This record gives sequence, C-alpha cells and structure tokens, in this order.
Amino acid sequence: MPRARYKNLVDTFAEDIRSGRLSPGERLPTHRQLAARHGLALVTASRVYSELAAMGLVSGETGRGTFVREISLPPGQGSGQMSVAPGMLDLNFNYPSLPGQAELLRTALRQLALSGDLQALLRYQPHAGRQHERAAVARHLLSRGLTVEADQVLLVSGAQHGLAVTLMALLKPGDVIAVDALTYSGFKVLAETLHLEMLAIPLTASGPDLDHLHRLCRKHPVRAVYSMPTVHNPLGWVMSLEQREHLVAIARQHNLMIIEDAAYAFLAEHAPPPLATLAPERTVYVGGFSKSVATGLRVGFVSAPAAWVKALERSIMATTWNVPGVMSAIAVAWLDDGTVAQLEAQKRQDARARQALAAQVLKGLTYISHPSSYFLWLPLAEEARADQIAMTLQRENIAVSTAEPFAVSAHVPHALRLALGSVDMTALREALLAVRKVVAW
Repeated sequence: MPRARYKNLVDTFAEDIRSGRLSPGERLPTHRQLAARHGLALVTASRVYSELAAMGLVSGETGRGTFVREISLPPGQGSGQMSVAPGMLDLNFNYPSLPGQAELLRTALRQLALSGDLQALLRYQPHAGRQHERAAVARHLLSRGLTVEADQVLLVSGAQHGLAVTLMALLKPGDVIAVDALTYSGFKVLAETLHLEMLAIPLTASGPDLDHLHRLCRKHPVRAVYSMPTVHNPLGWVMSLEQREHLVAIARQHNLMIIEDAAYAFLAEHAPPPLATLAPERTVYVGGFSKSVATGLRVGFVSAPAAWVKALERSIMATTWNVPGVMSAIAVAWLDDGTVAQLEAQKRQDARARQALAAQVLKGLTYISHPSSYFLWLPLAEEARADQIAMTLQRENIAVSTAEPFAVSAHVPHALRLALGSVDMTALREALLAVRKVVAW
C-alpha cells in the first residue's frame, strides 16, 4: 500500500474518533477484516491499528479485538490543571491501573449477573447504602486503624462526593475552614462553589504549621479544618503521631470539626492512627476506591459521629439519592473477597517502583514526595515560570500541572505537580526525561 494511502487511512480513523463518529467503546474491524476491506497486507492493517494505539485513540484486547478509547475530558476538569489532549503523556491526573483489572471487572459482572439479588439492584437503595454494604466498609476501615459501627458509615459516589455532602450537611455559606496552603485542588473548587471562606495554614517541611492554625483560630471564627494527614496531596507527607495529637488538641480547644481526606492513605504502610481514631467525636473520615481500585468505580465512603449521620444522609438524598446499586455491589464484593486489599498492596508496590524511577531520572533535582505515592512536587528555580514550563512540555505532548490549582494563599509558588500513575513505565521514563530537560534548561 503506498505510504500516502496508508497514512490517509490512519488519519481517517483518527478524525472519526476525535469527531465522535466512532464512539468510545466501539469495536473496530479485525485486522483481517480491515486488510480485506481496504486491500491491505495483514501486516499493514496491523500497523494502522498500532499507530492509532500509539496516538492513544484505540486499545487492543487479546482475544476480543480493537476498541475506540474514551479520549475526552470535560471542560474545566482538574480545576485549572491542563486538560489532556489525545496522544499526550499524562502527568496531570492520576488514574493508576494494573494489568488484569479489566478482567477483574468482567468476572465481577458475570458473577453479578448470576446473583439472586440482581432485581434489587434495579431499585432505589437506602441513601447511606444497604446495611451489609456499610458493614463491609466498616470492616475495611479496621485495616486503616479505624473502628466504627456500620451505622456510622455512609456510601457515596466517590470520595469527592463524600467531601461535597460533608460540607453541604455540616457547614453553611460564609463559614470559615482552615486548609493547608497547598491542598487538594478538588476540595478548593468545592469550598469555593459552596461559598466557604478558606484560610491558609502555612507549610513546614513535614506538615502544616499547627501553631499558626492555633493563631488563626484565635483571630477568626474557624468552624472546621480540612486535613490529609496520610499521604498529603500534593506534597506526600505523612503527619507524625505527635503532629496529629497536636492538631486534635487545637480542634478540641477551638471546637473545630475535622474533615480527614484519606483518598491516598492506602499507599502508606504503618502510618499513625487516623485523626478519626484520635478524635472520633469531631472527625468526618472520607475515602473511596478511585485510586486503590479504579477511577471509574465511583464508590466512596464517609465515616462520621453518629449525631451527624442523618444530616449527611439528607445531603446524599439531595445530590445522588444513593450510590448506584450495581457499583456498590461490585465494590463490596471486592472488599469481601480480598480483591481490594490485593490491589492496594500491588499499587503500593507499583507506586514505589514509579518513585524509584523518578529518583533515578530526576537525580540532582530537588523535589518532594512520599516513597510510595503516585505524585511528586517539583519546585522550580526562582527565575523560572511554571506556566511557561508547562506550556513548553505541552508542546512536547506532556501534560503537567502547575501549583495554581492547589494554592489557597495569595502567593502561588512556581512548581510542578507530577502525577506518576497514569502512563506505563516506559512512557513515564520518557516524560520525566523531558521534564528534566526543560526544567534544567
């Protein structure tokens, strides 16, 4: 096949995928069918699909065929972080996945289809989840060092939804909440959307400046503090037991509610007890399975003092009514059969390997990370501009985030947050080498 005609076929497929004429998940002709349809050699037909796969537009599944990938990101996703175009190496968002997870889902769906309880999943569920599902999550939390009753657990549609229903239920517009000066970008957008006033807690090398938090509480009517004590996003720290006890003491002195975000807590082994264990009377603990299992499994959980459960249920009712029964059934089955624990262990190992690769490639550069986290924080030289570096990398088909989406205070540092969990190791090495080249220029 002449090269021009071969390239035209690749371009036609690419245009059809990007325009939506070929839908995400649509099965494409087999290699032999494509070859016969266009009069190609089989090796040339295979090359067409290989190029489309390299562009991030299709994926091949052994024994099943070639499928169109989901390539779109909704406008504004990432709250200021750059959206990722097709074919980009993504160091912007974290959606860690392990080989074989698609087969796990396929097996789970087959098992669910044989379930005698299938009809029940077509109906509305209790707002906080079915009782046996809440009990399963309570058992799971024991592995995190948190002992709670099933009635204190509520199922939500991902950890982000858990944060949303917590703020909606327990705070009101105009309330003041203390947050780390660099914090999870999704929480920042949520607080702004709900018209909460955020006060920044300055940072130290190992955690928030808690003495400054104490001073904030003496000067302002702070109602709550939002904290990620175990694998902070984006800085990766794990607060010591002494720091946690200090934070709890401040919260009790000033009657603060504590919102503990545990989205990445599974990555740290042998961490100190959760804040919810140290201050169970005032802490809402929020987690989910997006990072430990898959971002598409929109199931999370909230654990809260019994007195707050009804208010949280009302917020769930007002937003999603309940977690979809099919999703919660899969998540709970994987909790009960040990799949979640297995995936968490494998992802800790995967994250350590990625951090080791980053340490090798970025040797000599100063950055901040946890040895088993899926991200790192790369401060830039004083004269460097993060936005210019991010745009330079974008032109090289590498997506990164600047500090802006994470910054609460007026001062936004020039730094990059690199997500390590969304590309394979070969692509990660390539992307990190490009980052090093641009940053060190």
